[in-house]
Amino acid sequence: MNEAKIRLSQKEMELVTDATVILTKNAVLQKVIQLLGALGENQQHLIQTVGKRLPADIVNTSPKISKGENYKGLPYQVLDYPRFFENENIFALRSMFWWGNFFSITLHLSGRFKELFEKKIIHSIHSLNEKSFYFCTNDHAWEHHFEEDNYVELSSISENAFEKIVRERPFIKLAQKIPLTEWDHAGDILFSYFTFLIEMLAD
Repeated sequence: MNEAKIRLSQKEMELVTDATVILTKNAVLQKVIQLLGALGENQQHLIQTVGKRLPADIVNTSPKISKGENYKGLPYQVLDYPRFFENENIFALRSMFWWGNFFSITLHLSGRFKELFEKKIIHSIHSLNEKSFYFCTNDHAWEHHFEEDNYVELSSISENAFEKIVRERPFIKLAQKIPLTEWDHAGDILFSYFTFLIEMLAD
């Protein structure tokens, strides 16, 4: 045996000998699935009422929940709906739970969907500011954290600069986050942001 021993800290030993830690984590993640499932049902009902004002290929999709254990080392679950992923043509409204961080909702557009909706988004800057939305300035489209190298508060960007950035960038991402301490109301808050975004696009 190698003389070097792999030792555990006191805190690590407490965790590794306590099965309730993982059992509790599993219970929480199951409740996240239930929360996102209920949210998806509410989203479908809304889409049915405004579907005629949105492209058919995004309306005719179904909610999809996916999960993982390692976004920056932590578990996450996402609900994508409506969702359309085809090469550079992306339309996604993503509701996300990220362990230890937040719930979030993100509108992600690229390709023909960006071209279709960018004018409405540019004209909606005031209402987006009123809702304190964040705007992605990262060149990488698949980061979800809210650090300053990924998202900035939209209110920090002038109208002219916002229009220029939206028109020139290959994708648009607008997002909002909800603290995990708002768990009891998270589903309602996410749905209210979802409703705002859908009505903005369907207007």
